[in-house]
Amino acid sequence: MERTGPTVRFSGLLATCTAAVLAAGALVATAPAASAADVDVARNGGFEAGLDGWSCTAGSGSIVSTPVYGGTKALKGTPAGNDNAKCSQAVTVKPNSRYTLSAWVQGSPVYLGATGTGTTDVSTWTQSTGAWKQLTTSFTTGPSTTSVSVYTHGWYGTPAHYVDDLTLVGPGGDPVVVPAVPAGLRTTAITSSSVALSWNAVSGATGYNVYRGGTKVASATGPSATVTGLTASTAYSFQVTATNAAGESAKSAAVTATTTAGGGGGDTKLPARALVGYLHSSFANGSGYTRMADVPASWDVINLAFGEPTSVTSGDIRFSLCPVAECPNVESEAEFKAAIKAKQAAGKKVLISIGGQNGQVQLASTAARDAFVTSVSKIIDTYGLDGLDIDFEGHSLSLNTGDTDFRAPTSPVIVNLISAVKTLKAKYGSGFILTMAPETFFVQLGYQFYGSGPWGGQDPRAGAYLPVIHALRDDLTLLHVQDYNSGPIMGLDNQYHSMGGADFHIAMTDMLLAGFPVAGNTSRVFPGLRPDQVAIGLPASTQAGNGHTSPAEVNKALNCLIKKTDCGSYQTHGTWTDLRGLMTWSINWDRFSNWEFSRNFNSYFGR
Repeated sequence: MERTGPTVRFSGLLATCTAAVLAAGALVATAPAASAADVDVARNGGFEAGLDGWSCTAGSGSIVSTPVYGGTKALKGTPAGNDNAKCSQAVTVKPNSRYTLSAWVQGSPVYLGATGTGTTDVSTWTQSTGAWKQLTTSFTTGPSTTSVSVYTHGWYGTPAHYVDDLTLVGPGGDPVVVPAVPAGLRTTAITSSSVALSWNAVSGATGYNVYRGGTKVASATGPSATVTGLTASTAYSFQVTATNAAGESAKSAAVTATTTAGGGGGDTKLPARALVGYLHSSFANGSGYTRMADVPASWDVINLAFGEPTSVTSGDIRFSLCPVAECPNVESEAEFKAAIKAKQAAGKKVLISIGGQNGQVQLASTAARDAFVTSVSKIIDTYGLDGLDIDFEGHSLSLNTGDTDFRAPTSPVIVNLISAVKTLKAKYGSGFILTMAPETFFVQLGYQFYGSGPWGGQDPRAGAYLPVIHALRDDLTLLHVQDYNSGPIMGLDNQYHSMGGADFHIAMTDMLLAGFPVAGNTSRVFPGLRPDQVAIGLPASTQAGNGHTSPAEVNKALNCLIKKTDCGSYQTHGTWTDLRGLMTWSINWDRFSNWEFSRNFNSYFGR
């Protein structure tokens, strides 16, 4: 969170530029004639059987009867938003063999390629509109390659394109057979609302299905998955099957798991739809100072910004009201405390928020950890607060080299923070409210990068909040990631999403609720949180931070996540009806903008 006006802070943390070098020259060639031993190993390349054998990104592929190149059907790909209309097929091939990939296409641009070749993946494309054109490329498989993925797609924001008569000519692969039943099904993490599972990989499988009580509840491309949306203190039975082009295996032996009892999820502490805001209590900026007594009743959680350390590594946190010289209308300590009690009497929660943009906190030692507990307790007791908000930013959290598993962190700043918060939770009991407001760099970026990486060289802060969230998930009341001041972030659709519109909030929130493999490692899946533990974090106005989202786009995001309507190109992995609500930076900036943010929240939820 920022004390001052908006700044672009993410550019130094994440570089996600992707360059495509397109060489001019002949793009069309005639496929060489197949030798006597060669066959077309692609399945349904003429699309006469519809999309059988093909997998297209959500809603982007359809079958048409005109235009066609041969036969009576062709594939129509329709790019939309961040979707380039990719359709792909896994094809069985022989190792150390030469294959020629060819297709007839119409549109601009249209791409054709193959991945997983075991040597050099290939692609070609055409940028010419008009008549049908043939694209052709070839590759040699690696010494252990038995399957490749062939694909076709268009480009973002371009009109629909068409594909027909796709072939992959080369030595015939061994017949595809239904994969064996997966073995070794086991649980790897259990929370009050989720169960993480893993199993042994099956040779020849291209995917897996997870069943709960005989009903399919999840699919995965690798040997692990997390089932979310479960009820606390409940026993569940799980099975898994393996799939490929030939079909689905029988179900595995069942494993039973009982969810935990849960903790500070907050179902009895907050309203079903909560509005969270930060109050500039210790400083002023362009939005002006707002007295606690003047905060409208719309706000269910009021985070006092900020408690800050006496030094970066001391762990000694201090909080005081804004000086009169900076905030002429600041109330007295007695008035401030009385206003807090009045808010609490009305059912509101008031928390101390630690950190912010300027408050770097590194609990690198046990002494700093203990000082943190002591000093935060003093603030909570002095003002009679309901709990703690962790808003560590900048260089507060990072992962030491070699700390690669979010489930068992070893970095002192991570381990000591978790320990300190657990101590505070134990001290104040079940009524203690715990919230967190990390930036996307520290959470969702963990889908791609985690710490310095297995070989070093990455930013050690990438994904660094994940072990904290995971360790405290049963104590966590609310997570509201800052969906602003962010660079583009890859979602679960493997597309980059940029802030400012509904799509960004949909993709970022869905990741928190569905869970995701950390750094792409399917054996280390961050389990999704309960919907009632998640709120969307947004700036209240254009002055409050980069990435302001209009009320109309905010409402689209809520419609998609809660009702699965207005979803655009990103398809959520569930209908998150219990999503808790919204957070904003800040109450002061909302007042500056004539309460536009809170008025829209009240209108949407009928409050």
